[in-house]
Amino acid sequence: MYRDQAFGTRTSVTIPEFDDTSINNHSVERYRDYMSRFNPSHSYNKLTRNELLSKLQIVEDGKMTFAGLLFFGRNEMIQRIFPDFRIDLLEIPGTSYSDSTKRYTYRMEEQENLWEYYFTAFDRIRQRVDLPFKMGEEGFAIEDFPYLEALREALVNMLMHADYFSPAKPRIRIFDDRIEFNNPGGLPVSLKKLLEIDASMPRNPILAKSFRAVKLAENAGFGFDKMINGWKSYIEIEPVFDIHIDTTIVTFPLRINNDVPEADDEEGGAKGGAKGGAVHLTKRQKEVLEFIKNNDRIAYRDVAEKMKINYSAAQKHFNALKEKGVIERIGGTSGYWKILIE
Repeated sequence: MYRDQAFGTRTSVTIPEFDDTSINNHSVERYRDYMSRFNPSHSYNKLTRNELLSKLQIVEDGKMTFAGLLFFGRNEMIQRIFPDFRIDLLEIPGTSYSDSTKRYTYRMEEQENLWEYYFTAFDRIRQRVDLPFKMGEEGFAIEDFPYLEALREALVNMLMHADYFSPAKPRIRIFDDRIEFNNPGGLPVSLKKLLEIDASMPRNPILAKSFRAVKLAENAGFGFDKMINGWKSYIEIEPVFDIHIDTTIVTFPLRINNDVPEADDEEGGAKGGAKGGAVHLTKRQKEVLEFIKNNDRIAYRDVAEKMKINYSAAQKHFNALKEKGVIERIGGTSGYWKILIE
């Protein structure tokens, strides 16, 4: 009964029984911190929490808008209006469902709201591209690569233009040879027209405004340009846009076997493992394990710099060690690596 195919109408309406107690306060604070770091000159940085929520139209006259609930709401409250609310991300081994040995090897866990889904989904997607290590003036890794921005734009476009009143769910499928963003909801005009005009026609204006305030989105036409040109800088092939009346699929081709398999000139490997038995490690994985033995709080970027490889390659070595039961992560960003073998 809530669905409305018109662009820019339904999600801007308030929900009478939902006030700002339906908000996930951690998400709001995370948003404010992100804005202060990535768009410090924006006037919204000077606003109080309640003033910001009002400016973004998350809350109007004390009531949550549908878009505000989706963007900052607590999951249990979102589920009352949007049953089975989720962004479905699967990693599928192979180039199709039919040649996959498993249905999937990873499925993104449920998140609180769209703002939290953005971070979790993007962190997973970015692992599928090579990111050369670059150090900024302040000593932090820089990831200002056009092809990474292309994927970011595709993700944000899907989140802010999806038809959340549709029974279909926004879906991301990561195959060996491509990444697919499947968005329930067609475009207001043709892709050709969007590329020609300097105008934004978002399905959900409040969501679009909230993402743009933190510099995570462009106007519609410019966003498509960023996806096309950014991805061509990486693989020299444009993403494919498959547009229908009620769905839009954006596909980014990937290089198959992007990393050259590493030869291991040593037989056998580390003994033991979480469940016993022999664990075979490549020469590179053994190097990473030695770094961890010397510093159990070592970060991906530190290993990348020491081994003179890119960030994503270092991350893959850590992931391989975890999957083989050699190490596990204890705690979050401030935690440490625990070695599980002798």
